Amino acid sequence: MDIIEILKALADETRIRMLNLLCRDTFCVCDLEEILKLTQSNASRHITKLKHAKLIVGKKQAQWIYYRVDEKILEQYAFIKELLKELDSDPQCQKDLIRLKKYRDLGGSCEFSVKITDD
Repeated sequence: MDIIEILKALADETRIRMLNLLCRDTFCVCDLEEILKLTQSNASRHITKLKHAKLIVGKKQAQWIYYRVDEKILEQYAFIKELLKELDSDPQCQKDLIRLKKYRDLGGSCEFSVKITDD
């Protein structure tokens, strides 16, 4: 993989936020849309960039594709793993994790659409 493509993919806040979630669990686009408050087209565009850089992989189940961070890329480029660890202290990423917890607590998934609100 071309390191330049990886760096380009990492040069966007939304994609960093997606990676922060995808390194913790597997999600489909509709999950990421709700947690990150993105439109479907915006979320899909970012997923495409992350896939192109080979930062994530997807697995089709029924009509959905579930994405996760590619562990091989983390082994090959240790700086990505370090970057993801640093996101634990980022305020926006912390908010995303709170939203993720609410989403999961409400039973959110592709099959059961839920809307989470910011309190």
